[in-house]
Amino acid sequence: MMSGDVLVVSPHCDDAVFSCGDFLVAHPRASVVTIFAGRPQSGSALTDWDAAAGFMPCDDVIAARRTEDRSALTLLGARPLWLEFREAQYGSSPDAGEIGRTVAALVGKLRPRTLVLPLGLFHSDHDLAHRATIPLVDRAIARTILWYEDAIYRRLPGLVGTRLRQLSVAGFALRRATPARAGAASARKRWAVRCYGSQLRALQSTGRPGVDDAFREETLWRLAN
Repeated sequence: MMSGDVLVVSPHCDDAVFSCGDFLVAHPRASVVTIFAGRPQSGSALTDWDAAAGFMPCDDVIAARRTEDRSALTLLGARPLWLEFREAQYGSSPDAGEIGRTVAALVGKLRPRTLVLPLGLFHSDHDLAHRATIPLVDRAIARTILWYEDAIYRRLPGLVGTRLRQLSVAGFALRRATPARAGAASARKRWAVRCYGSQLRALQSTGRPGVDDAFREETLWRLAN
């Protein structure tokens, strides 16, 4: 796989690094497009999640998160691309078709050899990102298609197996792909994860799952040719 020919789709600013950061290390000059990187409407109340992340009502949360994302991806040798769709915590979710068309246009422009997509587990934004990008696979616009298991959520019982069965029923034959680096996260990935200070604070707040899963072995699934 040639460097610079990889496009990773991330639901939020952090998911690609948490879920496949070492894959990015192994494929320098990859692009990471984050779907839900748009600002909330002006005057919106601070959400519980953003408050737990340490933000105040007047903060530009998305600017801060994009700064974290750029720092993390720079450490991994990747470049960020951000779309303007808003995540579910900021109001009504966008249409899957609109997301899919926007990502498809970007893929058409970049022409990656390898497209890396989220399995889309548990969280409504992750599920929407998954559903919106399925048509990209049908169009066969990349030579290699991979899906990554969404860090944090992949540990919830049964979610990965259910999604893999759904893809199988839809006609996609998948096989487990061996990550470039097996085992625990590399030092570079660990440093990159730490760039997301706001999200680490929220994930480690009372009643939330923490971030330990991001440091465990990454698992990707490849569409069989």
